Amino acid sequence: MHLALMQLQSQIDPEQAKHIAMMFLAILPVIILVGYIIVIVPFWFICKKAGFSPWLSLINVIPLGGIILIYVLAFAEWKVAPVLPPQMGYPYPPAPPRV
Repeated sequence: MHLALMQLQSQIDPEQAKHIAMMFLAILPVIILVGYIIVIVPFWFICKKAGFSPWLSLINVIPLGGIILIYVLAFAEWKVAPVLPPQMGYPYPPAPPRV
């Protein structure tokens, strides 16, 4: 509402402009925190499922950290359970003893 009224005026009131700027400065940290949460939480689960420390997802806080983390996840050896090759088949339980 205030922005629409400011645009209708021919000259901006400096006091009102200062109040609007202070409002944006008060809301900006909340917006940044929500953005970090939106990025860090999925990387937390990806790192945990890949076998890495979930704390590695906090590298997204530094500039270009997301790109670094993507390269780490893409080219590192993931510590997950190995998959059996198709020719070996699945292991069966031992046969019961015959009497």
